Amino acid sequence: MTTITAQINGEARALRVGTTLADLVPPEWKQGVAVARNEEIVPRAAWATTPVAPGDAIEIVRPVSGG
Repeated sequence: MTTITAQINGEARALRVGTTLADLVPPEWKQGVAVARNEEIVPRAAWATTPVAPGDAIEIVRPVSGG
């Protein structure tokens, strides 16, 4: 298996080649989450067709309620 390294929420991770943004989002987070790739928001419709490239910085965020 060939791997690449990318930053996911600030942590270096080894990922298999061909990993998409959709692969990185936990199933329970599919609603109410945003994904940015190299500081650019990626539309949800593009997650499944956007591969993670070596050196990418991916941020997966969701709002948190609280006071």
